[in-house]
Amino acid sequence: MSSLPQILFLLVLGAAGFILYKRISYIRKTILLGKPLPRTDRPKERWKTMALVAFGQQKMFKRIGPALLHLIIYVSFIVINLEVLEFIIDGLAGTHRIFASALAGFYTLAMNLFELLALGVLISCVAFLIRRNLMKVPRLSSAELKGWPKLDANLILWIEILLMIAILTMNATDQLLAYRGVEGYIPLGGLWISNSIQGLFEGLSSATLLFLERFAWWFHIIGILGFAIYVTYSKHLHIFLAFPNTWYSNLDPKGKIPNMEVVTQEVKSMLGLQAAPEATDQAEIGRFGAKDVTDLSWVQIMNAFSCTECGRCTAECPASITGKKLSPRKIMMDTRDRAEEISQSKVAGKDGKDDGKSLLGDYISQEEINACTSCNACVEACPVNIDPLSIIIELRRYTSMEESGSPAQWNAMFQNIETSFAPWKFAPSDRFNWASKLNQEEKKPRNNE
Repeated sequence: MSSLPQILFLLVLGAAGFILYKRISYIRKTILLGKPLPRTDRPKERWKTMALVAFGQQKMFKRIGPALLHLIIYVSFIVINLEVLEFIIDGLAGTHRIFASALAGFYTLAMNLFELLALGVLISCVAFLIRRNLMKVPRLSSAELKGWPKLDANLILWIEILLMIAILTMNATDQLLAYRGVEGYIPLGGLWISNSIQGLFEGLSSATLLFLERFAWWFHIIGILGFAIYVTYSKHLHIFLAFPNTWYSNLDPKGKIPNMEVVTQEVKSMLGLQAAPEATDQAEIGRFGAKDVTDLSWVQIMNAFSCTECGRCTAECPASITGKKLSPRKIMMDTRDRAEEISQSKVAGKDGKDDGKSLLGDYISQEEINACTSCNACVEACPVNIDPLSIIIELRRYTSMEESGSPAQWNAMFQNIETSFAPWKFAPSDRFNWASKLNQEEKKPRNNE
């Protein structure tokens, strides 16, 4: 390889690295719009959760068919990209298959494994395209997926198909050139899959084969770098964020709703269990719950960026199943969109928080959050441990405590709990009378006894 292709490769690699650095910095700043949240307790349990859920794909296997197809793509993504290391070394050093001579027979075995996985990716991506566009799976054809989300999902599948075709084309033409004795090309002793398609290229001249091999090589490496950049704009960011997202996920039992710290402190202060915090003139007035993404924690915003938009949460949501407006997937998509809107405003030198918009109202309606049953089905279903319920609860808290905007029946229940310590409107002193009546009813003989 002459010096000019090396310089060109270095420029491409440098440009891709710079764009990736800028995008990663932007995403990090956007996630950190959220409030601090300590999540480093129980490290052993966190590493185990990440290993099982993110790396081991544990929760994917509730649906065997899609899980197996996804596993093929996932394993291939990890293994085939090992070959990218050789691409980078060859591109920088001006060599060709630098590991082939050193690894000999093992190299051929590795290349056959790569090709087998590439074929698996091709088949899986075609299956996913059919499933997504022709089979009309309900959770993959919801209203919130129209437009860009649907195009994004299809684009990723087509990009992966083209990248795998490039690998097989490169190997097939490479070996034809090697068998013809073209300088620099090394016979590998037989590649099962690419050799089976060599018939498509055998009638071509060596010059044409050389062009196709180099084109496929450049297409693949530029495609990989472009794919890495594109992922940062796509729902497929979960490829990278699934690991930190599962590590920082909530390890408390499902159904345990954390108390609001400011309310807990106030109650303890009223009961004399701790001293009241000193008031300062400069102290910012706290907000109960969340109205906008800046009221959420950074973990909740990271959840939004980790969302795969697979719709398993919405498919399991009892409110959604019974025709309510709520879709946990939409909650996460809206949170991400609002976070990006504020972040882009900051990049433009403005304060996105003062644009007159908010997450609650402009993106997520009260009808949606009021439909939630707090059952945690969405949390249990998510393959990367995203917690839509935590965001819904914070939005509800704001609605109830800041705006008194909950439904009338709820407000009556809240008032009963505050005054009577129970959802029902009767004096606390009557509670034992109620229990006594139950006991009496239990002691009455039944006709069938």
